[in-house]
Amino acid sequence: MDEPTSKLDMDVVTQGPQPLLRYLFYLLVVRPVILVVMGMNVRHRERLPISGPALIVANHNSHLDALALVTLFGMSRLHLVRPVAAADYFLSSPWFAWFSIRILGILPLDREVRSKHRHPLDPISESLSHGEIVLLFPEGTRGEPEKREPFQQGIAHIAKRHPDVPIVPVFLHGLGKALPRGEGLLVPFFCDVFVGDPLSWTGNRAEFMDELCRTYDALTVEAKVPEFE
Repeated sequence: MDEPTSKLDMDVVTQGPQPLLRYLFYLLVVRPVILVVMGMNVRHRERLPISGPALIVANHNSHLDALALVTLFGMSRLHLVRPVAAADYFLSSPWFAWFSIRILGILPLDREVRSKHRHPLDPISESLSHGEIVLLFPEGTRGEPEKREPFQQGIAHIAKRHPDVPIVPVFLHGLGKALPRGEGLLVPFFCDVFVGDPLSWTGNRAEFMDELCRTYDALTVEAKVPEFE
C-alpha cells in the first residue's frame, strides 16, 4: 500500500473493513475490555435495530465510545456496523489509517470534500444504502468527560435525506471517566448504556433537533447522572 501524505489511501477507503482481522480483533480484544473490564450494562437493548439500514446517534466523551457501540450489536452483526469519524483524524499515520478503516471499520468523512463536488455526508448515505448500521456522534467531537456538547445540524441533514431510516439515540455514561480525551491510560469504570426509542424525520429541522435533545434529556434523567458530573 502506498503511503498517503495529505489524504487517506483511497484503496483502503473503498475496500472497507477486512472481515477476518476485524472479527478477531473485536472478539479477542474489544469485547473482553468492554464487557468484562468495563462491565457494560445496557438498558432497553430491545430498542436496537436488528438489521440495517439504521442510524445510531450517541454522545461522545471517549475513544471507547465507538467500540462500546459496536459491541452492542454482537459478533453476528459486526459486518453491518460502521462508526463515523472525520478523515483528517487519520492523516498522521498511514498505519493508523489502515487499522482504523480496515480493522475498526471506521467510515471516514472528508470535511473538505465540498471542493471536490461531493457532499461530506455522501459516505453515510452510501453506507445506509448498503443496509449498514451507521454510528454517529452528533456533537462532532469528544467533549469534556460526562458533559454533553450541543448537537450539530448534520444529523438533521441525514434524517432529511433518509426519512425512512430509523434513528436510535443512545446515551453513554462512564466511558468519559474510563478514558477521557487526552488520556492514554484506561481506568476501569462501569459503563452504562441507555437506548432510546427510534426517531424519524419530522419534516422540520428545528422540530427534529428539539425532539432529539428532549430524548437525550430523558435518557440522562433515567441514567440518574449526578449534577456534579
